[in-house]
Amino acid sequence: MTEVVSDERSSGGRLQIPRSRGAASGFLLILLGLWGALVPFIGPAFDFAYNPDQGSAWSTARGWLEVLPGAVAVIGGLLLVRSRNRATAMLGGWLSVIAGAWFVIGRVMATTLTIGEIGRPVAPTDTKAAWLELTYFYGLGALIVFLGAMALGRLSVRSVRDVGYVRRSGSAGRDRRTDHVEPPREVVQDPATGTTAAQPVGDGAVVREARPSRRWRNPLRRRRERPTPVGPAV
Repeated sequence: MTEVVSDERSSGGRLQIPRSRGAASGFLLILLGLWGALVPFIGPAFDFAYNPDQGSAWSTARGWLEVLPGAVAVIGGLLLVRSRNRATAMLGGWLSVIAGAWFVIGRVMATTLTIGEIGRPVAPTDTKAAWLELTYFYGLGALIVFLGAMALGRLSVRSVRDVGYVRRSGSAGRDRRTDHVEPPREVVQDPATGTTAAQPVGDGAVVREARPSRRWRNPLRRRRERPTPVGPAV
């Protein structure tokens, strides 16, 4: 238990998660958000739109009811895909849930908020009209809410995989720090042999093999021989 607490403190604690934790939900949310924001401008070219007289032109109602929630869903998906922080990833999940809910209730609130009307679906049959309603607003919003809520559920649980990821990250960080830290050393020269060796400061143990000194010597100069001391005869 103590080891887990130590790893959490050194590696970011419970907020650290692997990037793959919300990658799948985030990727799908990005696709759905792009669809919701771009389909009102692309759909009229395929006879799949609301209010055919408007075509692909910009309007305030499209901006508030389709482009805005689509962009928010894309931002939430990006946070889920790229974040390794649990709080940031949960923010992306909540943004996605809010965007999906606005797709569902936005048309009902449009009149009250006086942001304009989106018009009626262009469909010769009731089946196509239902498909337009689902793919533009109600079904799209419900699917975004589902994916965002599923991502929030996964992020709210700290699994064994998350604990293992925190431990591995902490071990890797400690290894990187210890690889670059070296104790202070000093170079000591042996006066008898002229060799040098590196020793840690405050410690007499030699940590590197002694090597000859590279000091230049004149080859023409004769080496002075030291007289051998002669002691008294016994």
